[in-house]
Amino acid sequence: MSVTLQPSLITINYYRPITKKRSSLSSPRSSLQPDHSSFTPLRKNALKNATNNGAKSSIQASRTTISSVTVEKDVSEGTVFVIRTQDKMGIILDVITRVLKGFKVENFNVQFEEKEDCFVVKFVVTDLGGKKIEDEESLIKIESALKEVVNEGVVLRKVGFVGKSKTGPGRMFELMDGFLKNDPGSLQKDILHHVEYTVARSRFSFDDFEAYQALAHSVRDRLIERWHDTQQHFKKKDPKRLYFLSLEFLMGRSLSNSVINLGIRDQCAEALSQLGFEYEVLAEQEGDAALGNGGLARLSACQMDSLATLDYPAWGYGLRYQYGLFRQIILDGFQYEQPDYWLNFGNPWEIERVHVSYPVKFYGSVTEEVVNGKKCNVWTPGETVEAVAYDNPIPGYGTRNTINLRLWAAKPSDGYDIESYNTGDYINAIVNRQKAEIISNVLYPDDRSYQGKELRLKQQYFFVSASLQDIIRRFKDVHGNFDDFPDKVALQLNDTHPSISIAELMRVLLDEEHLGWKKSWNIVKQVFSFTTHTVLPQALEKVPVDLFQNVLPRHLQIIYDINFAFMEELKKKIGQDYSRLSRMSIVEEGAVKNIRVANLSIVCSHTVNGVSRAHYELLKTRVFKDFYELWPEKFQYKTNGVTQRRWIVVSNPSLCALISKWLGTESWIRDIDLLAHLREYASNSDLQQEWMTVKKINKMRLAEYIETMSGVKVSLDAMFDVQVKRIHEYKRQLLNILGVIHRYDCIKNMGKDERKKVVPRVCIIGGKAPPGYEIAKKIIKLCHAVAETINNDDDVGDLLKLVFIPDYNVSVAELVIPGSDLSQHISTAGHEASGTGSMKFLMNGCLLLATADGSTNEIIEEIGLENMFIFGAKINEVPALREKDSTIKAPLQFVRVVRMVRDGYFGFKDYFKSLCDSVENGKDFYLLGSDFASYLEAQAAADRAYVDKTKWSEMSILCTAASAKFSSDRTIEDYAEETWGVQPCKCPF
Repeated sequence: MSVTLQPSLITINYYRPITKKRSSLSSPRSSLQPDHSSFTPLRKNALKNATNNGAKSSIQASRTTISSVTVEKDVSEGTVFVIRTQDKMGIILDVITRVLKGFKVENFNVQFEEKEDCFVVKFVVTDLGGKKIEDEESLIKIESALKEVVNEGVVLRKVGFVGKSKTGPGRMFELMDGFLKNDPGSLQKDILHHVEYTVARSRFSFDDFEAYQALAHSVRDRLIERWHDTQQHFKKKDPKRLYFLSLEFLMGRSLSNSVINLGIRDQCAEALSQLGFEYEVLAEQEGDAALGNGGLARLSACQMDSLATLDYPAWGYGLRYQYGLFRQIILDGFQYEQPDYWLNFGNPWEIERVHVSYPVKFYGSVTEEVVNGKKCNVWTPGETVEAVAYDNPIPGYGTRNTINLRLWAAKPSDGYDIESYNTGDYINAIVNRQKAEIISNVLYPDDRSYQGKELRLKQQYFFVSASLQDIIRRFKDVHGNFDDFPDKVALQLNDTHPSISIAELMRVLLDEEHLGWKKSWNIVKQVFSFTTHTVLPQALEKVPVDLFQNVLPRHLQIIYDINFAFMEELKKKIGQDYSRLSRMSIVEEGAVKNIRVANLSIVCSHTVNGVSRAHYELLKTRVFKDFYELWPEKFQYKTNGVTQRRWIVVSNPSLCALISKWLGTESWIRDIDLLAHLREYASNSDLQQEWMTVKKINKMRLAEYIETMSGVKVSLDAMFDVQVKRIHEYKRQLLNILGVIHRYDCIKNMGKDERKKVVPRVCIIGGKAPPGYEIAKKIIKLCHAVAETINNDDDVGDLLKLVFIPDYNVSVAELVIPGSDLSQHISTAGHEASGTGSMKFLMNGCLLLATADGSTNEIIEEIGLENMFIFGAKINEVPALREKDSTIKAPLQFVRVVRMVRDGYFGFKDYFKSLCDSVENGKDFYLLGSDFASYLEAQAAADRAYVDKTKWSEMSILCTAASAKFSSDRTIEDYAEETWGVQPCKCPF
């Protein structure tokens, strides 16, 4: 077969897949379905089939692929280059002409060689004058460049290929060899297509939500193209891959982030505008994917964005919760919880992989059997549940790479259902389904009861078992044995929730792969790295042994064996120090015997990471002191970061445009170190004026939201003072509220002339209290009670307002953070591991009022004390202050404001009594009274700075300029280099 093409068209290369026998630990339910983690594009298969029909050739098993470039010099009209390949789908002519810039390319010819089972592509290269190239150095360069193109696997597609043949491969290229276009007209066509054929609405009558769904599917189509090519590239290159295991991912909305990273935000907006819709309105139709709680979960989402942007070969694994973090409802100032039915209207961003499912076992018993003359343990489960995969493409910015977040949903095992239906026991079939699905139903089940602890353990094991089966299956598809496993797999444990994966990997290697203890243990200790977010030893996760024995009997045996080996090794190093041996043991003895999950993680991981320098010091001296003294080389820290793409580009587009204008480039979105150049313009009056204009626009948006949400109208001239985070005693929202009461009391006691000097404040608090945390709920009620009094006091007016923002989530944060002037991060020193919230505010030019806790110390180094408002006891001072708490006399201001609450000034006297008791009479564990005077001084310093608009503007600009270190891009690069040992694997354009 021969096809002759015009030079202006295309060069064809052909890919013939290698067929081989499938080998995997636990194959997906249907082995006939393709594995989308190593997907061979339909375009290739379609072309292959068409070519096979024309050439009457057949696929041969285990055939070596051909990929070569040769030169035929003895040709009168020029130098002929010949490419033989089975390994490519197609090299577009414009790629070759770019490679051969400065030369003339012509006379393309494509032939299919049946004997060699490959395509042969020939073309002539001359100089621009049409003369033959005689220079040997030039020929070598051309040949090398073409080899690089062929060997690097460039996969480019071009719409509208037209060959001389309208059948066979030419027709397949015409139909399939093209990426979706991103111009407004093409986007409109795709949106209307999805309106009619996906949403099943008439294209002449559809509302905002239906338009959003169609837009989301149109964007997802483009993500899938990139995702397929990325996974194919990873499969070809076979790099070491990172697998990020986290039980929580607080992703927020996907639409805005996806169109920004794809670079099609403006095109989408224009396409929708011409159809009569507003992009911003449609973006608001998307609900939050609240599959996590607080900083750890949002950190996971930021790190996935950075992994994709920096081209690392990575996968994320988690759980697809049916119900996200609860919705917070406020009635009469009291918090009530409602289920978050985030999947009620479907999720257009996920791809259900019904063929990618794995059995997950629970309960049962373990017996010894002899296999091939060797004793081995066999676990006979009492319950089996299917884990079904749901994939969520994560696009990188400024790159083609699109990685995957695979979430698992629990479904009943088919066997149980069929057996029940066959015997007529339909009720039991329904019960089995409900029992299975409950595993992935709820984020954070209440674990105060045995049943809650059991469900939590089953969630953790379900998630890691399915993930490891998927990881090992992918590894075995390419590698014949486990010798290469540590060189190809890095497993990151995001806190202790996935730590059971250590015992699970040991079980698989021992019981299913039969590698033996020594080899299995050698593999396990090379692949795991552990990041802890805990600051207090008493907060470390423990699982009762009797629960472990019931749910995961084989894993308990393995943990005992690991612990025995560790204890024996430890005795050789520290002798018979039984107190220390007891503290370091994975098994905690006592009235209730427990498995210390953190100890298991440290013993079995090659690296243990803290999340800030201050946290690292706490790990060394307080949390894991014994382990640090044993293995100091294991311990590192990587200060957490947040992604500038979500927290500036998406949430604050006006600031994004202003930064790009003054830096003269948008490159900072990917290379955030460029933000430091803003320091050069911080004192420039023009930038300051534009900067504060952007801030005022964002404050207007926030003020409108506050009025819509609460009915409170706030002044834009006031300082917007914000504290938004999970409600907890150590985060000290109560200190903030008591400070507001003090400010209110001062204003009430001022004369009219004095009030003219007061800096107006809008104090904004937001966050959710855990359902069973009574003190936290009382703090929320107190906030509302105080707000009711202040906001309705005509004497105060616009000088002070207090607002509580309900149901705080990622989408609300994207509105609140850009509109904030001052942000409070006031946890008791030594209780915050890192604190990524402060980084988001910092990036948006918001000044920080904070204690020297977590990552704040590193922020101080970047921005300088003079540009922050720091107060309170230092980490090393807290223990002594607690010991003296009963003897320390609280400042009079503190006593007065607590007395106002206790005496019922804001109502609910009896209800708030226990709240007041928690900070008085020697019970002030979180040192509110001790830090109160210092807190008021910091607030006064913020007032003075805010009056000087020029100085405040400069400080705000410097905040953004100093935020580069706190990008998750930097965090991920540190992890990749120092912990995981993975390299970027960029998918070619």
